[in-house]
Amino acid sequence: MARMYRVLGFWCLIIALMAFAGHMYEFSLLFFAQAVAFAFLGYLNFSEKTYITMFWGYMVISFVGFTYWSVFEMSIPF
Repeated sequence: MARMYRVLGFWCLIIALMAFAGHMYEFSLLFFAQAVAFAFLGYLNFSEKTYITMFWGYMVISFVGFTYWSVFEMSIPF
């Protein structure tokens, strides 16, 4: 399971580099931070249950953040 976090870190790094090349700096910084966090967590050798629990927590936070941003921060043209 720890290897999967390193894979997540790798893909976050790829997305961050593509966003940086596309001049989306805030987006790329968010994914650079996620890449570092996933790579760091991948080398801590937690139990599988701990990794699953952390991933569910990450998913809840990201979905709540995405929902908040899309409802309250984005302007909807009418």
